Amino acid sequence: MINSLLIANRGEIACRIIRTAREMGIRTVAVYSDADAKALHVREADEAVHIGPSPARESYLVGEKIIAAAKATGAEAIHPGYGFLSENAEFAQAVIDAGLVWVGPKPSSITAMGLKDAAKALMADAGVPVTPGYMGANQDPAFLAQQAAEIGYPVLIKAVAGGGGKGMRKVDCAADFADALASCQREAAASFGNAHVLIEKYILTPRHIEVQVFGDTHGNVVHLFERDCSLQRRHQKVIEEAPAPGMDDATRQQLCAAAVRAAKAVDYVGAGTIEFIADASEGLRADRIWFMEMNTRLQVEHPVTEEITGVDLVEWQLRVASGEPLPLTQDDLAIDGWAMEARLYAEDPARGFLPSTGPLELFQLPDHIGRVDTGVHEGADVSPFYDPMIAKLIAHGDDREAARETLSEMLEDSAVWPVRTNAAFLIRALDHPDFVAGAIDTGLIGRDGEAMAAAPEPSAAALTKAAMAMVPRSLQAGFRLNAPDVRSAPFLLDGKRVDVALHGPGTDEPAPAMLVAEAGAVWQLTPWRVEGGAGGAASDGAILSPMPGKIIAVAVAAGEPVTKGQKLLTLEAMKMEHSLIAPFDGVVAELNATPGAQVQVEALLARIEPAG
Repeated sequence: MINSLLIANRGEIACRIIRTAREMGIRTVAVYSDADAKALHVREADEAVHIGPSPARESYLVGEKIIAAAKATGAEAIHPGYGFLSENAEFAQAVIDAGLVWVGPKPSSITAMGLKDAAKALMADAGVPVTPGYMGANQDPAFLAQQAAEIGYPVLIKAVAGGGGKGMRKVDCAADFADALASCQREAAASFGNAHVLIEKYILTPRHIEVQVFGDTHGNVVHLFERDCSLQRRHQKVIEEAPAPGMDDATRQQLCAAAVRAAKAVDYVGAGTIEFIADASEGLRADRIWFMEMNTRLQVEHPVTEEITGVDLVEWQLRVASGEPLPLTQDDLAIDGWAMEARLYAEDPARGFLPSTGPLELFQLPDHIGRVDTGVHEGADVSPFYDPMIAKLIAHGDDREAARETLSEMLEDSAVWPVRTNAAFLIRALDHPDFVAGAIDTGLIGRDGEAMAAAPEPSAAALTKAAMAMVPRSLQAGFRLNAPDVRSAPFLLDGKRVDVALHGPGTDEPAPAMLVAEAGAVWQLTPWRVEGGAGGAASDGAILSPMPGKIIAVAVAAGEPVTKGQKLLTLEAMKMEHSLIAPFDGVVAELNATPGAQVQVEALLARIEPAG
C-alpha cells in the first residue's frame, strides 16, 4: 500500500483526497500557490510545499515543480484530482519516469481518449455505439459543409481536443455553417492549440448520461452504474444525480456493458467515466444512446456514485495504484436509493453569473443533513485565479423525490456573505416542474434559466425580524400609545431602500446591521442614511461597483466638481477595464476608492451630490 501521497491539486478535491488518505493511514503532502497559502487543503495535509505564484500556469500546471515537491518530501505517489494536470499524458509519464506512483490511468489510455475523433473511431471498433457524424482528417471547409448536409441539420461542430464547452457550435442550417466553423476553429486553436474539428448529428432532446467505470492491473473492469448530468448551463454541469431518471434495467444493462467494453478497449486502470448522449425524445432507449467521450480521471460528480453504491472511489484509486485488485466484483455492486449533487459556485446569477470573489465573512453550510465537500472555510478568501466552485452539496434518499427534497433543504440552509453564490438559482432549478418530473434535457436551463437566475428577494417576515434587532426598545415604545404596535420605516437592503414593517418591543442592544439569510441567499440590512446613497441607485449619486474587481485608476478627488459623463475611476474585472462615470453635474461628496484596492460587487465607491 502507498504510504505517502502528494495531491497535485487544490480546493475541494484536495481536501476530499486527504480525508480518505487519512482514514487509510496514508501521509499526505499538499502543494499550494501564493493565493492558497492559508487554504484549507494546506491546513489539513500533513505537509505542504509552496510551488509558485497564484496563476495556475505558474504553479499547479507546472509538472516539474510538483514532481520536485514529491521527491523533496519523500512522497511515493501523486494523485492529480481533476482538472489541472489530471488528463495530461505527458505529466503522467513524467511521474512514472521519476520513479513515483501515478494514481490514475496509463498514459497510453489518456492519449487514446484525449482526442474526440480518434476516441470515437476506437470506440466504434470496440462495438460501442457512437453518434452519427464525421470524424475524419479532411478539414476543408467545403468538404465539411458537404458532410454536415449529409448528416442532416441541425449539427454540432466540436473541437477534437475540446472540453468544458469550448470549441463547440450548434448549426441549424447550411447558410450558417461557414461562419460557425470558422468561429469554432478559432476558439479551438486559441484554447487547445488544435483547430481540428469533428461534426456530429445534433440531438434535439439530449440527455447527458455517463457511466462510472473502474479497472485494475489484474485485468478486471467493472461499472458502478450511471449518472445523469443533463441539467447544464452552457455545457457546464449544474446538478447531477444517480441513477438516471427513466432508465429501465434492460437499457441500463446494455449501456453499462458498452461502457465496460470502452474501458477494456484502452486497457483502462483506475477511475474513469464514459460519457454518452441520449436522444430522449422517446424516452431512454439503448438504440438512442451514443458514446460521446471519456474522462480519464475522477469526476467532480463522483460523490453521487459513492452514495448509491457505498463505495469510496478515492480509496479504490489508491488501492488499485498500489497494485491491489478491485475490492468488489460486478456482482457485489448494486444501487441503493438515489443521490443528487449541486455545485455551489461563488457567482451571481442575477448579474450574468459573474464570479464573486473576496473574503468569506459568513460561510455556513448544513452539517445535520446530507454530505458537504468543500475546500474553503469561514474567514477564507475566494480567489479570482481559480474555478469558482466553493462546495458540493450531496443528498441521498430512498427515492428521487426524497433526495431532491433533502438537497433543496440543504441549499436553503446555506448562508454565504459577502461573496454571492448560486444557491437560490439551484433551489429554483430543483423546483422546476420538468426537473421534479424527471423530464430533463440539456436545454432546460437555456429555455427557462432567466427566471431561475432572477435576483431573489427576502420575505417581509425575514426583514421584520432582522430590523427589530436594530430598533432600540425606547424608540419603538413611543409608537404604542393609542396606535397599533405596527409601523414601517426605511432601511437599506444591500444599499437599496426598502420599507420594513416594524412590530414588537425592540431591543436594549440594537445591532448596527443585520444579515438576512433566507432560501440560500443573504442580504445585509443597514439603517437608513441619506449618505448611503438614497437607495443606492446611480441616479441618486451613488457610484457602486458593478462586479467584484480591482480599482486601477482614480481620476477625481473628494470635493472636486465633476460634469455629467466625466470618468471618475476605472475598475478592472473579468480581464476587462470598466469606466465608472458621473451621472450628473455635481461635486464628489464621498470617495472610497484607492488604486490597487479590491472591491466587492455593489461596494459604494463614490457619491456625487448635485451641483447648486
